[in-house]
Amino acid sequence: MRARKKRQPRGVVDTSVLVAGIAAFRRTETSTSNPSASLIREWITKATFVWLVSKDILDEYKTVLARLRVAPSIIGRTINVISDGAERVAVSRTRNISPDPGDEPFCACAEQGNADFIVTLNRKDFPQSLLNAHVIGPEEAIPTTARKKKP
Repeated sequence: MRARKKRQPRGVVDTSVLVAGIAAFRRTETSTSNPSASLIREWITKATFVWLVSKDILDEYKTVLARLRVAPSIIGRTINVISDGAERVAVSRTRNISPDPGDEPFCACAEQGNADFIVTLNRKDFPQSLLNAHVIGPEEAIPTTARKKKP
């Protein structure tokens, strides 16, 4: 009998988590003390989840990192690593889920990419009652199943 391959959790990473993780990588105590850095490092080294992105999400990552004066070479490497390892979601429509219009691309990518979770440092911008994906912080365990869709 063949062993059934376990499905990898699927997730969307909010810009707040990416920024916090990159900031921690610049310091020497990165690995254990910063949950955002740990989440990103685990994804890079162990492929702990399928990172879902859309064109709008990648554009926001670039824009915010540039606004924070992250070196262009680091922005380029970061976006290349994410692009190479992530699954692209072609977002065709949005439902206006988030109270912050800037976070709508993350909600839409999660919904249309069948995400199990959205990881963020700004939970208020991701209303759990309107999303099928779990809204978690980077310090939490990655959920392995999506929430049940509401009727």
